[in-house]
Amino acid sequence: MKDVRELASRAQGEAVEFLRDLIRIPSPSGDEARVVEAIAQRMREGGFDEVLIDPFGNVLGRIGRGRRAIAFDAHVDTVGVGDPGLWTVDPFEGVLRDGIVYGRGASDQKGGMAALVYAGRILKEIGLGGDLTVWIVGSVLEEDCDGLCWNYILTEKEIEPEVVVLTEPTNLHVYRGHRGRMEIEITTRGISCHGSAPERGVNAIHRMAPILGGVERLNARLASDPFLGKGSVTVSEIRSTAPSLCAVADSCSIHLDRRLTLGETEQVAISEIEEIVAGMRQGGAIEVEIPQFTRPSHTGLVYPMRQYFPAWALPADSLHVELALKARRLALGEEGDAGRWIFSTNGVATMGLHRVPTIGFGPASEVHAHAPTDQCPAADIGAAIAFYAQFALLCAGDRP
Repeated sequence: MKDVRELASRAQGEAVEFLRDLIRIPSPSGDEARVVEAIAQRMREGGFDEVLIDPFGNVLGRIGRGRRAIAFDAHVDTVGVGDPGLWTVDPFEGVLRDGIVYGRGASDQKGGMAALVYAGRILKEIGLGGDLTVWIVGSVLEEDCDGLCWNYILTEKEIEPEVVVLTEPTNLHVYRGHRGRMEIEITTRGISCHGSAPERGVNAIHRMAPILGGVERLNARLASDPFLGKGSVTVSEIRSTAPSLCAVADSCSIHLDRRLTLGETEQVAISEIEEIVAGMRQGGAIEVEIPQFTRPSHTGLVYPMRQYFPAWALPADSLHVELALKARRLALGEEGDAGRWIFSTNGVATMGLHRVPTIGFGPASEVHAHAPTDQCPAADIGAAIAFYAQFALLCAGDRP
C-alpha cells in the first residue's frame, strides 16, 4: 500500500496554492457562489466520483459507492475584514510568507477545505476499499447561522453519514465537542412623549436598565461542565425606537449571546431570563423570544431556523474518537488527547440536533479565526491531508 504521509507531503505544495486561490475569492456569508464553483471544479479535476451543488448552495463531492457513509465538512464562507488598517497584508491576496499563508479565511476555514480536496485525491489514488462512501462538503452560510447548512443536509437526507469530521481549526488536535449557543431578544415597551417633558411618557430604555444588570449577574452564576466549561451570557447589541431624538423611547431591545454548557437547554436559558424580568411587566409589556434566521443562501433558498444550537460532546471512549486519535498518530507520528473548541461550529447541527457522531480536526489555530492575523501554516495543510485520508481508511476497515 502507498504511504499516506508521503502522498500527503507530495500534495502539500499544490494544496497550499489552492488555499491561496480560495483566499483570493472573497466569500462572505450569503455570497459564496464563486468559491463554491472553484471548489467543485477542483474536485472534478481530482477525479471525484460525483460533484454536485445542492439547492442550498453547498458543494458536495463523493468518493466511493459503499452503503456506509462518512462526511467531512469545511464551511467556505468567511466573516468580513473589519478595519483594513489592522491587517499587515492584503486580506484577499493569499500571501505566503515564511511557510505561513495569510488572508481572510486561511484559518476559518479555507485551509480545511483545501486539505480535504487533496485528501480526496489521495483516496482516489489509493482506492478507498471497504463498503464505504466518503462525502466532502463545502458548506455555506455558517458564519451567519452555524449549523443551518447541515440542518438542511441532514433534514433533507442528502447524506446520512455515520460520522462527520469538522475541519474547523484545532491546531492539529482532535476535538470532540464544544458549548452550544442560542440567541435571545428582550424588548421593553414604553410610551413616547416630547423629550422636554419626559415625565409625560414611559422610557423603554430606562425600563431595560435593571434587566441589563440582571443579565450581568446571571452570567456569574451559570452552570459549568468539567469538559466544556462554563455557560455564559452577554449583551451583544442594544437598539431603541422613538419618534425623534427629541422624544422618549417607546421601545428598547437587547440581543443576548448565550453560550450553553452541557445540561443547559433552551428551556433552562429562557426560564432564567423570565426570572429576571418577572415583576417588571406591570409597567408595560416585556417580550422574550428566540429569533428565527430567515436570510436566503446564495442560491436564494430560505430555510428558516430558530437560533437555538445545543451543546454537544462525543464521549472520550467512543469509537470515532479512538479512530481519530489513531489517524492523528499515523498522520503526525505522535500521541494526543481529544479536546474541545471554545467557539461554535456546524457540530451544533450534526451532533447537537441530529445526534450524528462528530469529531474535529483542522489546520491552523483558532486564535486567528476572525482576527486580522488570520493565517494557516503550510505544514498544517500537509498534516491535515494525511489525517483526513487516514481517518477515511480506518473507517473503511483498512489498517495501514
